[in-house]
Amino acid sequence: MTTRLISRNILLLIILLVLLVLVMVVRHGSPFGRGQADFAADPSKEITAVEFTEAGNRIVLRKEGDDWKVNGKSDARKSGITFLLQVLTRMKIKSPVSPALFSEEITERGVNPVHVRVFGGRRMISSYFVYKTGSNKYGNIMKIRPGSKPFIVYVPGFEGDIGSAYTMNELFWLPYTIFNLLPSEISSIRFENYSDPAASFLISYNDRTYTLSDSKSLLSGWDTSRVKRFISYFTRIPFEDWALDMPDNLRDSIISVKPAFRITVSNSNGQKRMLTLWDRYADGTGLKDNNRAWGRLDTIDRLFVVRYFDIDPVIKKLSYFFSQ
Repeated sequence: MTTRLISRNILLLIILLVLLVLVMVVRHGSPFGRGQADFAADPSKEITAVEFTEAGNRIVLRKEGDDWKVNGKSDARKSGITFLLQVLTRMKIKSPVSPALFSEEITERGVNPVHVRVFGGRRMISSYFVYKTGSNKYGNIMKIRPGSKPFIVYVPGFEGDIGSAYTMNELFWLPYTIFNLLPSEISSIRFENYSDPAASFLISYNDRTYTLSDSKSLLSGWDTSRVKRFISYFTRIPFEDWALDMPDNLRDSIISVKPAFRITVSNSNGQKRMLTLWDRYADGTGLKDNNRAWGRLDTIDRLFVVRYFDIDPVIKKLSYFFSQ
């Protein structure tokens, strides 16, 4: 009889403990403590602005109509905003971080957090701190407040670095576009081929007339339809990604050698945009990358990665414009 009573009491105790845990989860919304881990914004609420601040720097992404703006002046890259919104609304805790690990990976390394504030209209709906780190594949450790518990946060189903969604560099949020001009907006295109100078050319458009030149003089006998087709390719030429984390010494070593190509496009207002391309080599092998190149615009002192799939349509030799 005593054994049965003890067994019944143990069973009741287990049931009570389970119920207590369930009540705590329901009341506090998280098994990690009230207000300690509420990172994700409510997906039912529209997000209209996101603000990042870090060590005195500030990035504001704000929705205006159907589009988003970066710091109130430039259109934001749509794929970047889509990824950010998915992270903001779907992220969950992967695991807590011990005080020792946080001290080793963050405090001792002097990692400055990105303070994230998410708004719906004029109301702030979420606020937390992101410590970007390479200590885990998700690229982050997060806290609700500086004195709160730290956690590794991830997006279920996505195994990549969500820390990149909190990039403070404004370039990251702008469209990955090299050229975006209609044919009617282009007044000239100069193409320089450094490995084969005789293949270089200049196309000009004046008084509704196209001209084609080599390095010495105007040419004749070329195919007008090919010139028009070539100019149409500048409607949209993207690049793949920025090399924002590239050390300055590596960038300097790349741009110090002779480039492969240079393309200078002038628009009808006299403004110019110059793209310079360098060969890219696989890390540690010395083999030329036949799929991608390094690119740089004259207005921005950073390199980016260009796929030949995207840039090939405007890498032509002078002979292209002459019928076979």
